[in-house]
Amino acid sequence: MELANSESKRECVYPGSGDFQIPIDLFGSKKHAGVPRGVLAFADSSGNILFKVNPHPPNPDSSDKKLLLDASGNPVFSIYGHHNGSWKCYKGDNELVFRVQRTLKTLTRVELEVFFYGERSNDEGCDLKVRGSPFNKSCSIYKDADLVAQTSLMYKLHQLYVSRGKFRLTIFPGTIDHAIVVALCVIFLNGRK
Repeated sequence: MELANSESKRECVYPGSGDFQIPIDLFGSKKHAGVPRGVLAFADSSGNILFKVNPHPPNPDSSDKKLLLDASGNPVFSIYGHHNGSWKCYKGDNELVFRVQRTLKTLTRVELEVFFYGERSNDEGCDLKVRGSPFNKSCSIYKDADLVAQTSLMYKLHQLYVSRGKFRLTIFPGTIDHAIVVALCVIFLNGRK
């Protein structure tokens, strides 16, 4: 009887139950209301724009520059793409946050390694990995063996043709900033070049 009483008083404690979170979905498209046509934007399930990508024309020292803007239009990150398959992401224009190196590029598959500035020494490997198919707008972002985020095209029941114009970005609970995940998606989708 004592055992039954002690068992009933025990609380169920789940790892992280104090700050229980669920995955969130953002919807990426170049056709959101209130955003100029052709500008990639990420909205929540209510249609509120959370992030926009402002492309800049290429210049001689880097092949590509993009600005990731928040909902108010304030710059979050400056993303510089280089001809050798690498990218650098800065907070503002001078504080390096992370760099990305493409490790695999085939017709249907791209893999990237992400290195946060100051997180690890050079011999310890990457902090995040991104794998998938830019053509299908599908990728997975991993931290070690844990899934951080995932993108996929939007499917509808009984749909014969899947539009590639809109995709879902699911961000799983964790310690990775959502703006970093969105920046990695922008880099990954740009990696099809």
